[in-house]
Amino acid sequence: MDAKTNLKAKLPSRHVTEGPSRAPHRSYYYAMGLTTQQIHQPFVGVATCWNEAAPCNIALMRQAQAVKKGVASAAGTPREFCTITVTDGIAMGHSGMKSSLPSREVIADSVELTMRGHAYDALVGIAGCDKSLPGMMMAMCRLNVPSIFIYGGSILPGTFKGKPVTVQDVFEAVGKHSVGQMSDEDLLGLEQVACPSAGACGAQFTANTMATVSEAIGLALPYSAGAPAPYEIRDAFCMTAGAQVMDLILSGIRPRDIVTRKALENAAATVAASGGSTNAALHLPAIAHECGIEFDLFDVAAIFKKTPYIADLKPGGRYVAKDWFEAGGVPLLMKTLLDHGFLHGDCMTVTGRTIAENLKSVKWNPDQDVVRPADKPLLATGGVVGLKGNLAPEGAIVKIAGMTGSLKFTGPARCFDGEEACFEAVKNKKYQAGDVLVIRYEGPRGGPGMREMLSTTAALYGQGQGDKVALITDGRFSGATRGFCVGHVGPEAAVGGPIALIKDGDVIELDADNGTIEVRLSAEELAKRKTQWKAREAEFGSGYLWKYAQQVGPAVKGAVTHPGGAGEKECYADI
Repeated sequence: MDAKTNLKAKLPSRHVTEGPSRAPHRSYYYAMGLTTQQIHQPFVGVATCWNEAAPCNIALMRQAQAVKKGVASAAGTPREFCTITVTDGIAMGHSGMKSSLPSREVIADSVELTMRGHAYDALVGIAGCDKSLPGMMMAMCRLNVPSIFIYGGSILPGTFKGKPVTVQDVFEAVGKHSVGQMSDEDLLGLEQVACPSAGACGAQFTANTMATVSEAIGLALPYSAGAPAPYEIRDAFCMTAGAQVMDLILSGIRPRDIVTRKALENAAATVAASGGSTNAALHLPAIAHECGIEFDLFDVAAIFKKTPYIADLKPGGRYVAKDWFEAGGVPLLMKTLLDHGFLHGDCMTVTGRTIAENLKSVKWNPDQDVVRPADKPLLATGGVVGLKGNLAPEGAIVKIAGMTGSLKFTGPARCFDGEEACFEAVKNKKYQAGDVLVIRYEGPRGGPGMREMLSTTAALYGQGQGDKVALITDGRFSGATRGFCVGHVGPEAAVGGPIALIKDGDVIELDADNGTIEVRLSAEELAKRKTQWKAREAEFGSGYLWKYAQQVGPAVKGAVTHPGGAGEKECYADI
């Protein structure tokens, strides 16, 4: 205990608790019931993205109480606070989705400001929905105080007519309903049972993908990413994290000691191996950016290309997060990747041990088929592929996990300025098999906010056309998206990228085998069209989305809004 309390001389919280001049500050802590001993212990921020917006976040405040018990048990003083989150499932398919990706920046910024303003010494962050996970990890790397990430856990699968279902089935049911293949009664029955508990979407969508990343990158305790939200073991993980962060204060292990280039490569490898969300190609560069590490979409794609796809998870496969956890969790997948040379085992983690040391006692489970051995994969290359060509000089991304048939697609463009126009065309079946649907002006700046297109892609699958058309966008796709859907096309339309220049009927060639995305137009024709192109007037003239559009960078770099670690002049942890 003395060793921990004597740390105050070097910790940020000394600025609010130590010495005669801080008597007014201490009076506030006494007002909240703290003892003298608690005031002079290290302060640990316990941040959650709790809200009543969706099941992803509803259990986070309860989990925070377990974290606080863990901190207190190790002679620390927990200070709980909340930040926002925008839940994609609620924001999907309307203008609310413009708030989703920007919320990642608000989460990181608000956690930073709370930690700075109150001079907290360490951070345990609990997040549940898509953007809140990378947002919390970005804050940890930005602040660089000892930190542990905790995922709130996945939702349990529902059951409809004797079959397991997820929210993905509900989105696709909308498409079935639109063409008369599902009754009003069945749609109502499905929506009432698809999401039976607290927790984030249960398949390998963006939330579970970034939860997988949290373990692989070393910021989360082993196995903590997999346990569903209702499982009591979540409280044990939370208490352990609270106690462990105090050990990190003593040992001086910080996020930037953990999140190295090798750790980022490990994270990308687990995304590819698990058939994870294409959104990881946006979030990993953003996390790297906070550490001052150059790691863009092409670096992510290079790892994807050489990593086998081994986890048979929805939306492309058969299983959900609950099944994976019970089969052995993220460590099972990481162990086989490590054993076959696809992971760096020497990366440090929040346990104070390396990846290899954490996985040393993990044994292969032969009685499961959720995860394949890395030398017997579902596909030899990763579940996500990077593309580049004259239509996307700054790159693009496509998820091939679960795709059947050819990984090549050629067809005429059908162009739509915004998702709503495309969704209306799909809903009314005003498209042809073989078309390449183009949704543009949905990029980080042009959207603004780089919306996800799940409503449109799910409707296509619901109509039985998911494998008969392709879709490209400068926006994003949900982790629940499946089919030949290419996102993150850059440069985006709002800045005059090639996607803004194509017209209906232009022939587009997509090749996920060779990683190319081309439009059959000469460089001269594209240049001519560029001279005729005019930027569209911005949709927002004030408010946060206006501010975001002024600041946000390209998707290839993670759609970030500030200079990151490379521009840092003073690290918060060292104030």
